[in-house]
Amino acid sequence: MAFLKTHERTKERFSLLLLDLEEYYFEQHTAYHLTGASDKDRKVRGSFKVCSRSVIFDPEDLSEPILKIPLRDCKKIEFVEKESNPFYRWFETRPCCCSVSCSWFQVISIKESSVIAPYRNDRGTRKLTFQLEVWSKTEDVVQTLLQLHRASCLERLGDQTAMIAANLQSRLARTSFDKNCFQSVAEKPHMECAVEMVMPLVSNPGHVCITDENLYFQPLNGYPENVILIRLHRIRRIYKRRHSLRPLGLEVFCTENDFCSDIYLKFYSTADRDEIYYYIASFLENHVTEHTAESYMLQWQRGHLSNYQYLLHLNNLADRSCNDLSQYPVFPWVLEDYSSPQLGALRPRSPVKARYRGMPEPRFLYGSHYSSPGYVLFYLVRIAPEHMLCLQNGRYDHADRMFTSIGETWKNCLEGATDFKELIPEFYGEDSSFLENRLNLDLGRKQNGKLVGDVILPPWAADASDFLQKHKKALESQFVSEHLHQWIDLVFGFKQRGSEAVAAHNVFHPLTYEGSIDCDSIEDTDQRIAMLTQILEFGQTPTQLFTSPHPQRITPRFHNITRSPSAASPVSDEDLSFEDLTEESRTLSWADMGSLTMVSSHRVHKEAVTGVAVTRDGDAVFSTSQDSTLKMFSKDLAAFQRSMSFSNMALSSCLMLADGKTVVCSSWDNNVYFYSVPFGRRQDTLMGHDDAVSELCWFDERLYTASWDSTVKVPCGSAPPASCPLTRGVNTVALNPAGTLLASGCKDGTVSIWDTGSYAALQQVHCHSGNIHRAAFSPDSRHVLSVGADCCMKVTDVQTGMVTSSLRAEEEQRCFCWDGSSVLCGGRSGDLLLWDLLSSTVTKRIPAHSGAVTAMWMSDLCTTVITGGEDRQIIFWKLQS
Repeated sequence: MAFLKTHERTKERFSLLLLDLEEYYFEQHTAYHLTGASDKDRKVRGSFKVCSRSVIFDPEDLSEPILKIPLRDCKKIEFVEKESNPFYRWFETRPCCCSVSCSWFQVISIKESSVIAPYRNDRGTRKLTFQLEVWSKTEDVVQTLLQLHRASCLERLGDQTAMIAANLQSRLARTSFDKNCFQSVAEKPHMECAVEMVMPLVSNPGHVCITDENLYFQPLNGYPENVILIRLHRIRRIYKRRHSLRPLGLEVFCTENDFCSDIYLKFYSTADRDEIYYYIASFLENHVTEHTAESYMLQWQRGHLSNYQYLLHLNNLADRSCNDLSQYPVFPWVLEDYSSPQLGALRPRSPVKARYRGMPEPRFLYGSHYSSPGYVLFYLVRIAPEHMLCLQNGRYDHADRMFTSIGETWKNCLEGATDFKELIPEFYGEDSSFLENRLNLDLGRKQNGKLVGDVILPPWAADASDFLQKHKKALESQFVSEHLHQWIDLVFGFKQRGSEAVAAHNVFHPLTYEGSIDCDSIEDTDQRIAMLTQILEFGQTPTQLFTSPHPQRITPRFHNITRSPSAASPVSDEDLSFEDLTEESRTLSWADMGSLTMVSSHRVHKEAVTGVAVTRDGDAVFSTSQDSTLKMFSKDLAAFQRSMSFSNMALSSCLMLADGKTVVCSSWDNNVYFYSVPFGRRQDTLMGHDDAVSELCWFDERLYTASWDSTVKVPCGSAPPASCPLTRGVNTVALNPAGTLLASGCKDGTVSIWDTGSYAALQQVHCHSGNIHRAAFSPDSRHVLSVGADCCMKVTDVQTGMVTSSLRAEEEQRCFCWDGSSVLCGGRSGDLLLWDLLSSTVTKRIPAHSGAVTAMWMSDLCTTVITGGEDRQIIFWKLQS
C-alpha cells in the first residue's frame, strides 16, 4: 500500500506527519533537553529539528514523548551565553544553549508503548532549554529560529508563506546535489535542480539530479535517507502531474500495474519538469511504450486488460496519485446490499435537485465531493493513523463518524444527502489490513457503547481477505464489465462536465474541476492561499479523458472448441462449430504472422496495381491497375493467362463475386464493369456515378460502390440506386462481416458508418487530417480501422464514434488487413509492417515492393497473402508456421 511503502524507507519514530500541513522540515542537530539541575535528570539526549513553523525534539529514549513547540506560541527565543547558563556549576564547562519560552506548547506522544494515540496538549507557561552537541552551531540555529518566529507571527497568512518560502529557496540555493553519491565515476550528469518529493499530506525539499544512468533525489534535511536512487532502465512509466493546480509534478513508476509510484517530484518550474520528463522519455523510447487513454481502452475492450487494471491506468492518466490525497485514485462501488451485482453510480436526490434549480450561478448539485483527503483517510485510518492525526490536528474523528461497517457506509452513500464518496483501489487489492485494527488503535467508543475496532464485513465474507477476493471477483464480473463504461462516463468522460453532467445529475462544486480557477491570477495573497487550501482539502475531479460516450466492453460468450470427445460426453457434428474452428485458426495464424515469407513475385502491369481478387479455389488471381487492364494469373501454372481492357482510364479496384464466376471492376471513367470468368469477356457495364468509382464491396446480392462524387450507391434493380451522401470524395468503402454496417473513408479525413438496412448514418467522425486510403471493420464489427495520408492509423468505436486508438507511423500506410488487434499493412516505402495495436508497436518489418504497397488480399485462414505495388508487381506470401 502507498502509505506503508513510504514508511519502509525509515525506522525513525519521527515522521514528517508531525508537521503542520504545508510545513517544511529544514535541519536537525543532536542536542540535549536540559530538564533540571540534578545529575540524574538534567539531560535528555535526542534530535533537535528546525521546521518552518515549529521546533521538534525527538528523544532517543522511546519512553519519552516527542515535543513539538509551535513557533507562533513562543514568547521569547534567545541564545544563552556560557557564563549565564544556570544548568552548570561554577567548576564545569558551561556551553551555550538555546532557550525557548512559550505560554502554550504541545507534547505529542507518539508510539509510547508501541501505540499511536491522539496528541496530548499541555497548556501553561514554560521555558525549555536545549544544548546542541556541536556548540558552535547554537548561535546560527537561534538566528534561524528568530527569523522563522518572525514569519510565524506575521498577521497575514500570505506574508508568512512568502517569508518561509524565501527561507527555503535561500537554503536550496546555498546547497547542491552531492556528486559523491553517484553510483559510478563514469556517470555523466545531465541536469540538476531544486524540487520537493511529494508524499501523502507532506513534501520534502531537496535536489534532483539526472545522469545518463540514474535519477537521484537528495533531501535537504537528509530525511528519510541521504539519497534516493532510481535506475533509468528500471522505469516503466512516467506521468506529468498537476500539483496544487499547477503543471509542476512528475511521477515515476518502476512497475507496470502498481498504483504506487517510486517517486513523485514537484518542481518549482514547469520548464525544469518538462526537461527531465523528456530526457527520461527519450531514454525509455526503445524500452517502454507510452500509452494513451484510447490505447488502454482498446486493450480493455478486447479483454487484454482487466477492469481493475484499466481503472488504474485511467486514474494515472487523469492525474490521480496515491501520493496526493486530494487526487487519490477513485474506484466504483459494484455491489448493492453485497448480494447482487449493481453499479454504485451517483444517484440523484429530489431535495438536491430542487436546491440546484433555485441556486444562483455557478450552480452545483453536491456540496461535497466523492474523493477528498478526508474520505481517503476515512477508509485507511487503521493503517495510516498518523496521516489522520496530521490531517485533523492530532485528533481522530468522532467514533460515530468512523469507518466501522462496509454495509452502513454504502447505505449512507446511497441514501444520505451529503455523502457521495466512492471507493479506493485498496478495496480491490490483496492487502486486507486496512479493514482490521491490527495496531490496536484506540479509535473511540460509539454512542451505543461499542468500541471501534475491525470493520464490520458483509455476512457472506468469512474474513477480510475473503471479502477482498469476492469483491475483486465482482469487479471483474460480466455484469460490471458490461456497465463499467457508464461509470467511466461520469467520472472520467463526457458526463463529467457541461450539459451532459447536468442531465446526469453529476454536477459538483466549481472549485473541484480542473481549470475552473487560476490561483496565480488572484492578486490578494491571503485569498489565493485560502482558495488553494480549500481546493486541496475539498478534493478534485479527475482530468477529463473522454469527450464522447465511452464504448462498452466486448464480453463474448465463450465457446469450448478445444474439448476432446469422451465416453461420458460424446461430441456430435452439431457440437463442432466450423466458424469457431476457423476463428481459432485465424487467431493462431495472426500470432505467427511475423513469419510471413515471400513465395514468388511477378511484374504483370505497366502501372501501379490497384486491386487483387482471388477465386474461391485459389487457382486464379485477378489484378487491376492504373494501366486500365484487368489481368488473370494462374497460380498453378505461375503464368498470366488473360488481359482485358474495358476503357482507356485507370481501374481502381476489383472483387470476386460469391459465385466465383464474375469479377467486378471499378474505373476512373465513372463506370463499374462485370467480367465473366467462364466466357472470358465483359458481361455488363453499370453507370451510376458522376466521378471516378474508387472502390467496391458486395454482400448478399448487393453491390456497394464508392465514388469521388461524394456518394456511396447501392443499385436496386430497375429502381434508381440508393445513395449515401458524404461531405467529400469517397476513397474507400467496406462492409462488416454480417453485411449490416458499411464504413466509408473520404478525402477530407472523415470516417462514416452506415446502417445498410436504412441507409442512415450512425457515426461520422473526422479522424484524419487528409485523404483516407483504406477503412475496414474488425471481425467482431465493433471497430473500424482507417489509414490516411497523415501517416496515422485510427481505430473508431462503432457504437460511440469515439476514436479509441491513434497511432502515428513513420510513413504513410496505403492498405492493410487486420484481426482487431494486429494489423498487417503496406506503406509508402514498400515494406510490410506488422503492428500490435494493443502495445502501439511495430513487431515485424518485412521488405516487399520497391514502391508503395497499394493493394492487399488475405485468405480466410490468414495463411496466404497477395500484395500489389507501385512497382507494378504482385507478390505471393505464405505463412510458415
